[in-house]
Amino acid sequence: MAEPAKAKILLERVEKRYPTPRSEVEALGGLDFHVWDGEFFCILGPSGCGKSTLLRILAGLDTASAGRIRITSGAGGRPLTSMVFQEESTLPWMSVRDNVAFGLEMRGLSRRARHERVGPIIQKVGLSHFADYYPHQLSGGMRQRVSIARALANDPEVLLMDEPFASLDAQNRLILQAELLRIWEEARKTVVYITHSLDEAISLGDRILVMTARPGRIKRLLAVDLPRPRDIVSVRAHPRYAALHQELWDVLEDEVRQSRQAQGEL
Repeated sequence: MAEPAKAKILLERVEKRYPTPRSEVEALGGLDFHVWDGEFFCILGPSGCGKSTLLRILAGLDTASAGRIRITSGAGGRPLTSMVFQEESTLPWMSVRDNVAFGLEMRGLSRRARHERVGPIIQKVGLSHFADYYPHQLSGGMRQRVSIARALANDPEVLLMDEPFASLDAQNRLILQAELLRIWEEARKTVVYITHSLDEAISLGDRILVMTARPGRIKRLLAVDLPRPRDIVSVRAHPRYAALHQELWDVLEDEVRQSRQAQGEL
C-alpha cells in the first residue's frame, strides 16, 4: 500500500478549539487522514460536527489549534486551493464572464488572457449563452455554476467544496452533480467535498470520511467500490449502491441523533 507521506493532503492530529467567555468549544478532535492526488474525497457528518471548519482550515481561511496539515504543491505555480461555498458568492456587479475570471484578475492576468482562459470553462458548465448576463438575471443553479466555473478557471491543485448544491431543488441538484462528475472525470483534480447527503457522497466519491457529532472525529473511512465512469442516476441502480447506503446510515445514525439531542431537536 502507498505511504500516506506521498498523499496530496495529509492531516495529523488536527484539532480546533474556539474560546468562549467561560471555557472553550472543541470543534475538531484530533483528525488523522490523507487524500490522494486526483481523488474525489467526500466528508459526511451531522450538522455542527466541524465539517465546514475543517474545509476552511484546508483553504487557509482558519487555523488549526493543534496538529499538522500538509498539502503537497506540484509544479507550475498554480494556486494550491480554491473553494466553492454553499452560500451565494457571485459578485453582483460583474457579468458571468468577469465573475469567472475574477481569480485570474487577482493573479494579474491581462483581460485578454483572462477571457481566453475562461471561455472554455464557461462552455464546460453550460453557460456560454449567458456569459454577458449578471447574477440577478440567473437562476440559483446557474449562479452556482458560475461559482464552480470561477474555481475551475483558477486551476487550483485542490478544489474544496462546501455543500455547493445544498440550497438547490432536487432536479437542479442532480443536473449539477452530473456536470461536476463529468468535469472531474475529464480533469481528475483532487476534490474535498463536504455533504450531508448519503446519496451524493456515494454517487460522487472515491472514499467517504464519516465524522462523529461534535467534537468532530473520524468514525469511519469507507471506500466506494462502484465502477467509474459513473452516471449520476444509473449508479443508484447498481447492486452495491443500496448496501453502501445502508452501511453509511448504520455508521451515521447515532451521530445524527446525538447532534440533534445536543441542539435540543429531540
